[in-house]
Amino acid sequence: MNITAQRKSTHGEQRIELLSVRIGAQEFAMDIRSIREIRGWIASTHLPHAPAFIKGMINLRGTVLVVIDLAQRLGLPPVEPSPASVVVVVEDGDKAAGLLVDAVCDIITVTDDMRQPTPETGTATPREYVEGLIMMENRIISIIAIPTLMPDAAVQALLEAA
Repeated sequence: MNITAQRKSTHGEQRIELLSVRIGAQEFAMDIRSIREIRGWIASTHLPHAPAFIKGMINLRGTVLVVIDLAQRLGLPPVEPSPASVVVVVEDGDKAAGLLVDAVCDIITVTDDMRQPTPETGTATPREYVEGLIMMENRIISIIAIPTLMPDAAVQALLEAA
């Protein structure tokens, strides 16, 4: 995917490209610069003692990649993978993971004026996983904070032992 992810408009406002994905009836978006590839669902191998949101691990061209049920990681009901499911491979620094979603929807170009802050809920958890909201037509799309989704040190240790 060779797409310019960030550019300035003629008015100096920042424009960022995001990939939108669907989980159930909800739409989420992530920075396209964090995405390595998009692939269809393949059966994963169970990772013993991993958190419930870890679907398993797959072999991605010789590298072990953990697959995260994005719905469950975000506090939604778990997704049961189907042949139509998609794994979005994301990177954050030297960490990589596959995010299981129902579908990839679109590439969205977002300007600063389209973004809204995550609302206060009385707890920091929603702001940990959602870095903002996008208002588009009659939809509200949550922008996912990729670094918070990455496997922690304990899961990385399990992967290395596998």
